[in-house]
Amino acid sequence: MRELTEQGLENGSPTGKRPRAGGRSVQVNLAESPLSWLRARDLIDARQYAAGERLRADYETASLGPCVTMRWEASPIGRGRRGAPDSIDPTLAQIAAKRRFDAAVAAAGPGLSDILWRVVCAGERLPDAEKALGWPARAGRLVLTLALDRLAAQYRLV
Repeated sequence: MRELTEQGLENGSPTGKRPRAGGRSVQVNLAESPLSWLRARDLIDARQYAAGERLRADYETASLGPCVTMRWEASPIGRGRRGAPDSIDPTLAQIAAKRRFDAAVAAAGPGLSDILWRVVCAGERLPDAEKALGWPARAGRLVLTLALDRLAAQYRLV
């Protein structure tokens, strides 16, 4: 999905604001994740990207994000003649994803898991995550790449 918008450009990065009259601007895809943005510009490698996407998939499967509305899932699945479920129980998949997510965050470590969660799971832009954590500009990418390397080792990605 593409959701393009025109944003002002300052010091080589989008500002998130409308471009000033006569100022430089860039077209930004708002539907693109920060991790995809970093990969498209070769700031992280394929292994790190795969590790981040796997963490995000576990985060979403475990339903760890905030729930802002009513759940509209179908009613519970009926059981067959012998009591076996007709399909895989979504609760078991959710529990397994939660365990994988917790193990991955623990493997990243306390200093690295903050930026990892903010950028990969919450979808914050790197400058916003740096500012929220009180870090200097451009320090987040280095820390994020270290966290993604640990994550790739945890997920045993080659």
